[in-house]
Amino acid sequence: MNPILLVIPAAGLLALAFAYYQASWVYRQDPGDAKMQEIAKLIQTGAMAFLAREYKVLAVFVVIVAVILGVINTNTATHQSPIIALAFAAGAGASALSGYFGMRTATNANVRTTAAARKGLGPALDVAFAGGSVMGMSVVGLALFGLGSLYLLFTQVLFRGNDLSAMQTVLNTITGFSMGASSIALFARVGGGIYTKAADVGADLVGKVEAGLPEDDPRNPAVIADNVGDNVGDVAGMGADLFESYVGAIVGTMVLGLGYTASAQGEFGPIVLPLYIAAAGIVSAILGTFVVRTPEGGNPQKALDAGAFGAAGVMAIATFGIAYAVWPAAGLQTSATAPIVLWWHVGLATVFGLISGVLVGMIASYYCSTGNRPVMSIAEQSKTGAATVVIAGLAVGMESTALPILAIAAGVISSNAVAGLYGVAVAALGMLSTTGIQVAVDAYGPIADNAGGIAEMSHQAKEVRERTDTLDAVGNTTAAIGKGFAIGSAALTALALFAAFAQQTGIGGIDIGKPLVMSGMFIGGMLPFLFSSMAMRAVGEAAMEMIEEVRRQFREIPGLLEGNALPDTAKCVDISTAAALKRMVLPGVMAVVSPVVIGVGFGAEALAGLLAGCTVTGVMMAIFMANAGGAWDNAKKSFEGPGYTMLDGTVHPKGSDAHKAAVVGDTVGDPFKDTAGPSLNILIKLMSVVALVLAPVLMTVGETGLIGRLLHL
Repeated sequence: MNPILLVIPAAGLLALAFAYYQASWVYRQDPGDAKMQEIAKLIQTGAMAFLAREYKVLAVFVVIVAVILGVINTNTATHQSPIIALAFAAGAGASALSGYFGMRTATNANVRTTAAARKGLGPALDVAFAGGSVMGMSVVGLALFGLGSLYLLFTQVLFRGNDLSAMQTVLNTITGFSMGASSIALFARVGGGIYTKAADVGADLVGKVEAGLPEDDPRNPAVIADNVGDNVGDVAGMGADLFESYVGAIVGTMVLGLGYTASAQGEFGPIVLPLYIAAAGIVSAILGTFVVRTPEGGNPQKALDAGAFGAAGVMAIATFGIAYAVWPAAGLQTSATAPIVLWWHVGLATVFGLISGVLVGMIASYYCSTGNRPVMSIAEQSKTGAATVVIAGLAVGMESTALPILAIAAGVISSNAVAGLYGVAVAALGMLSTTGIQVAVDAYGPIADNAGGIAEMSHQAKEVRERTDTLDAVGNTTAAIGKGFAIGSAALTALALFAAFAQQTGIGGIDIGKPLVMSGMFIGGMLPFLFSSMAMRAVGEAAMEMIEEVRRQFREIPGLLEGNALPDTAKCVDISTAAALKRMVLPGVMAVVSPVVIGVGFGAEALAGLLAGCTVTGVMMAIFMANAGGAWDNAKKSFEGPGYTMLDGTVHPKGSDAHKAAVVGDTVGDPFKDTAGPSLNILIKLMSVVALVLAPVLMTVGETGLIGRLLHL
């Protein structure tokens, strides 16, 4: 064994050690007064209770799928192994564990951020970002430690051999880790999204619009559930989303590396290169965390950008060094007629991925940030009512798909031009190589949001809430950038997995003139709409229950609105929890079952059509929903403070009819940006990785599949 391979799991352990260090530092900070700690305890108890109940449901799913995978993967002629069940369970467990570590720290960091805000903006940023970095480092640490350990176990112990056949078995088996991560991610995103938006809609429509209460008012029964939702949706759910993208990009690139190994026997550099890039990305992300600092009166956005972009810059340079060390100097080809790929081609492809990811994030920031034309156009429409706000937001969301798609297409074309489909996969990995700090920046947002809620509910001084609001405003922008980053990485990761699927099944390409392929594309194009409908309907139904409960408490608890009685917050938490767990199952099962039915029933080409249709419409829908929801959100926030000044010079303060119309738009956008939109990222990746896991099975069902043969197609 090459001892340098030990660097890979060691880098994962380094990330976990840094996460532990950051968590320990957070726990040592001042947790505030007794009232602050009491509120924080309610939030943490609700969040961890939801996670425990969710993981019990998912444990059953993991066991069932693991058994099925073990049973159907026994054909050694097609390089299958029942050990894939172990890899699947390991991927699911690592994803779930990262969510647990991240959310536990986040729910301790929120109150400490509030307490730190009493000292100044800089200390509050330090605590919030440190809390978010635990989620980020847990994601990359557990992912790389899991993948690196499995790779060493499979290559050195279980499937020993330096030939192509053994490596094919290793990679077919290791895809199970990616499928396990994807499965947990989908349920975590959908379940967390339903939870948080049911609470948010109830808190906004009844508490703010009907009762006229301020944001996070302690009299509002849904406020605690809303704060819990920030954690289960935007910390655990978001972390699981990027965990899946990170693992999927690594695995997809490793599988595509087989193409070079097949042409140059014994050359495994293209297979291990993604693992080394991920290891370097962890070091870059850790270095980036040390520059996230801001003085009192400074701009937290600049500090967060310095960390994220600085890590990306270091990674761009490091990738060339890694490629030079791992890639053969003479270059490699996938066939005798294919272009020769040199080490610097691989480095360029990674940089193209980094640039594409930054562009998608910056475009999302433009469309979702307060003060820019898209958000201002929605705020202007609020003076004529909620209907025009909704129309304007839909228009902004649709318009916002153009530039990100062009950036993604440019990344695909440029990376393919220098290094083929392997280059596209490496571009996806380049975009995700600094996931550790990207997740940290994203997870910082809900911690800051929670800190503001705790400040409001515990009646802290005005300047404390102002500082937490400053952090929260930046958090909204980082969330928009994070969602754009997640969508862009999902698109490239899905393409990498699709290319790996095509290579493993030997289909080469798809002919859309074939009826089965075209039918698969139509069905695949429909699935994101059906999936989004399920998620949106789930939020609407759960929100109805929440709205009725909040109204009941305002009506039946004497003195609640006057501040002389306490609301029953536990009931609202239970409503969101039950609704999320009940309604997350059907969309998740549909995502897993659809590629199995189409692939086994109608063959690999029909499944390729399904993946193509789902990827195209899924990416479009995800961008549209994320940016429309983000723009609606910040249009509503434009009315905070002194109010919003229209182009005609009229000022519309908080509580005005225009503000209420903007709140309605924000409420419509909530399930767009926090439930259906982010979940679509996972849908397209999960279906691609299920197809990749199925690839060996599909080689035995024939060109048109089992149903196709019965129908003589």
